[in-house]
Amino acid sequence: MAGSAPQTLIWSRAWLRGQLLQLVATVSSLAALAALLDPDRIASAMGLFLVGVNGYSQFYAVYVGVRLATAGLALLAARHGDQPILGDLTALFLLAQPAGRLVAAFAIGLPTGVLLAVCAVELLAGLSLLALRPRGKFLSP
Repeated sequence: MAGSAPQTLIWSRAWLRGQLLQLVATVSSLAALAALLDPDRIASAMGLFLVGVNGYSQFYAVYVGVRLATAGLALLAARHGDQPILGDLTALFLLAQPAGRLVAAFAIGLPTGVLLAVCAVELLAGLSLLALRPRGKFLSP
């Protein structure tokens, strides 16, 4: 009986991580869809004003392309839970955005409004994925 408790704990961590990865995939997909369907509204909520072809192209690259890549990676990681590096990469994708905002905070201040909430969610999701990583050597396969 003593041997079953650690296995249950590992199973729970793996299940929670898989569920979180699926949630990240869903939310990222929906965010990309919203940006695709109404780029001006989403840009405005993020404090952006889209001008010209280059402005829209950059917006679609980040808010559609990167979000879909994050969703795809999260979904792949959720399906292949035996490869924790995929979940770690998803976490790094999520954490890169708050990290960039932290750099910007030194120059111009922290984001406000909706963008601050988005930043908090990205930070929470990324750190949670890393916290739910299977036990063992750091960055082990």
